[in-house]
Amino acid sequence: VPVVVQDEADGRVLMVACTDVEALALTEATAQLHFYSRSRQTLWRKGETSGNTLRVVRLDLDCDRDAILATVRPAGPTCHRGTRSCFDHEPETAEADEAADWVEAAVRPVEPPTEVAVTHPQPQRFDWLETLWDTIEDRRARRPAGSYTVSLLDSGVDAVARKVTEEATEVLIAAKDDAAAEASGSDRAATSTALAGETADLLYHALVLLAERGLPPSAALEVLQNRHAS
Repeated sequence: VPVVVQDEADGRVLMVACTDVEALALTEATAQLHFYSRSRQTLWRKGETSGNTLRVVRLDLDCDRDAILATVRPAGPTCHRGTRSCFDHEPETAEADEAADWVEAAVRPVEPPTEVAVTHPQPQRFDWLETLWDTIEDRRARRPAGSYTVSLLDSGVDAVARKVTEEATEVLIAAKDDAAAEASGSDRAATSTALAGETADLLYHALVLLAERGLPPSAALEVLQNRHAS
């Protein structure tokens, strides 16, 4: 499914890419845009290597329900050329425009944080993991061609377990980066976003590992419940 990405600030179109059910599930779970590469046949998260992530504000389907409009808050230039948009055909002009945009954004007044009452904690949406698990189980049963989940399941327990280990390491690195930013008094927007994204990847791959072993997540949750029962 094609995804048109636009900047929340002014509606500027930043890029166009494709997604699938799994990438969309990760996007909804992390609020970070994930896509599916048809050429490489794999999932990827925008900003995974560059740090120029796209935080999702909202997702809208078109009238035919065959395309998605993603409204985002970009953390840096979107295009790999360093321009604000992939549709900027004159990099020098685009970079100047981009610099002006970021300066303008920097001097905007910061909205005060929303107070969260202690007696009414913010829902953590753990129930949404049921949807992700259903998607993984569907892939395991139907084995559709081109599915990243299927490619993981077909690679066997050793390969999936290695992927979980890799993602756990990425979580560790992201957590240390976030802690370093906090200690130095730096803006943690990018580091905390990266930590959330890496944690989402770890959760997803851990669920795939359970599916490969035929073990439902409820088994692990039951262990947690028994360990922490009052």
